[in-house]
Amino acid sequence: MKNLEEDFAVRLKSGVATLCLCWKFERKDGHVFGATDHDRELVVEGVRYLPDRALSGVEFVSNAGLAPGGVSADSALSADFVTQADLLAGVWDGAKVDVWRVDWMYPDMKAFVWSGFIGDVTRSGDAFRVDLVSAKAKLEMRIGRLYTRQCDADFGDARCGVDVHAHEGEVCDKSFAMCRDRFSNHLNFQGFPFLPGMDAILAGPSANGVNDGGKR
Repeated sequence: MKNLEEDFAVRLKSGVATLCLCWKFERKDGHVFGATDHDRELVVEGVRYLPDRALSGVEFVSNAGLAPGGVSADSALSADFVTQADLLAGVWDGAKVDVWRVDWMYPDMKAFVWSGFIGDVTRSGDAFRVDLVSAKAKLEMRIGRLYTRQCDADFGDARCGVDVHAHEGEVCDKSFAMCRDRFSNHLNFQGFPFLPGMDAILAGPSANGVNDGGKR
């Protein structure tokens, strides 16, 4: 059995390859959908790719560095299986997207084009814009917590615990002093108020070499 990649390369070089794009969408709930810019349905590795001519004008933006690329088309998700109700319900949030260039006469022959996921979904009237961003965008995602002197909870949320109805009209500057003195909520403070500041980080050793209790 010949290597399919070698056969595909030969067909590409000969100019006889009949190419189309196949988009595979995999939602977080495990459901998988396919769309293609070809004019008839294709089955590639068990996934049905339904015709969607709107995909033919899509352009892919990539970068040599770590900056995330994207897809430069509003119509990238015009397929019938993407409904407004599902978009509003967040069903498609973070769905994985893989794009392949496929020889539609020999669907087993394909080449990888792009991978990413569904990013922001914005609505303007009855129209939706769905942004597709490359997998490199995950490098910009914050994982875990930041160590800061200020509280990183939202005033009145479950982590904060303050009853905002009992403090109607008041705001919190997220400082430990306000949390303690105004709201008596310092036990729930979601920051690190005793972190050393830049003065301690930048301070050098004592000029005379004598340990004077921390003074410089």
